[in-house]
Amino acid sequence: MSSVPSSPVTTAVGGVSARGTLAGRLADYLELAKPRIAVLALATVTVGYVLGSGDTLRLLPLLHALVGIALVAAGSSALNQLLERHSDARMRRTADRPLPSGRLQPVAVLCFCFATGMAGCLYLAAQVNLLTAFLALVTMLLYTLAYTPLKRITSLCTAVGAIPGALPPLLGWTASGAPVDSGGLSLFAILYIWQFPHFLAIAWLYRDDYADAGLKMLPTAGSAGRITGVVAVTYALALVPVSLLPGRLGLAGDGYLLAAIVLGVGYLLCALRFAWNESADSARGLIYSSLVYLPSLLTALTWDHFQLLSH
Repeated sequence: MSSVPSSPVTTAVGGVSARGTLAGRLADYLELAKPRIAVLALATVTVGYVLGSGDTLRLLPLLHALVGIALVAAGSSALNQLLERHSDARMRRTADRPLPSGRLQPVAVLCFCFATGMAGCLYLAAQVNLLTAFLALVTMLLYTLAYTPLKRITSLCTAVGAIPGALPPLLGWTASGAPVDSGGLSLFAILYIWQFPHFLAIAWLYRDDYADAGLKMLPTAGSAGRITGVVAVTYALALVPVSLLPGRLGLAGDGYLLAAIVLGVGYLLCALRFAWNESADSARGLIYSSLVYLPSLLTALTWDHFQLLSH
């Protein structure tokens, strides 16, 4: 069980955080927002918006959607860290975060969560539409008030946490003015299933840390052999046909279908490698492949969508 480190402490944006300085404080709040995860989420929002817009793409509503959703994402990430500050203090990879290290105080972070989260929802309601604002609020509540506490209760928390993780492209879809229909739900389904091999590999790597913190993730320190790899393969296999849905629904053409199959098989092979030999090397390989798969698939989908519209 790890202890909370004393200074100096590093932040996610690099360097030693200067306690009490404006730059150090801003760096800590930026770390609370988890900018790298937010950027990936906003990329999926953009894809959802583009596909939902059809041949009437307007950039100003997209900009409004990205601003509002970014604020909600920052509030969600900060509230998650506020609720998990005690377990974060018990894990080596998270003990240096602003809250467990003591660089930020809970009351200040709670105010930040409320200000950014509520501002984001209100901004979406005023500048985009009520449906997108509602779905953004649902995303925040599911992530912080359902997924986060469930991590201490059941390994099924991953299935719940994957829901808010898969909602960003649907937020983009509704921000375009499109209704929640099969097209938007196909994007949600792809993101939902994609997350499982990705997060299972991460949880396998840090299973001892999670056990020390009392978190009930699937690959716990005492898990039966290869169960994590088998589950990862199951979801990677299911992702192949699910990833074809946008093409079948007319959102893209044959080029996308070919790319989805090739990328899906590659992702599946990495999952099979992990299942065959659960090791740090194969787990990292699965994580890297997931980070190649998703942007490549969304790029192919967006490109082929435009190609389809141009004909």
